Amino acid sequence: MTAHPDMRIGHVHLKVADLDRAIAFYSDVIGLEVMQRFGTQAAFLSAGGYHHHIGLNTWESLGGPRPPRNATGLYHTAFLYPDRAALAVAYRRVLDHGVRLDGAADHGVSEALYFSDPDGNGIELYRDRAPEDWPRDATGALRMVNDRLDLDALLAETQVTAG
Repeated sequence: MTAHPDMRIGHVHLKVADLDRAIAFYSDVIGLEVMQRFGTQAAFLSAGGYHHHIGLNTWESLGGPRPPRNATGLYHTAFLYPDRAALAVAYRRVLDHGVRLDGAADHGVSEALYFSDPDGNGIELYRDRAPEDWPRDATGALRMVNDRLDLDALLAETQVTAG
């Protein structure tokens, strides 16, 4: 039996070492709004007034070290932007906060930026192309790729939206 086609992944809770540092990162770099704090141990942030997209907590991780890159766990949390212009604005905000990208790719079906938060949690900012623009082989099967994303062209989108 398969999952219902309208099922969606809702929110993600991340263990962090320093709650205030994590709140600042997700507010300033990602642009999320703090919806609620539970004292000094947890906070819930969202876009657009939703109860929360990201939960941050120190319940088991206060002062803890970053996990090594080869540890098991969540690979990344992905934030989907509605279009290329919105992704470009998000990329500009990442750059303005001095965050270093770990990678960027054009997957044919999407364009994506990759980096980590201060606790080593992977983050993907991406936008999907319209399904009719997805690359397919001669049989019609989806053919995702891992091509270089032109970051300069993406940034140029911020000039178009600002002008």
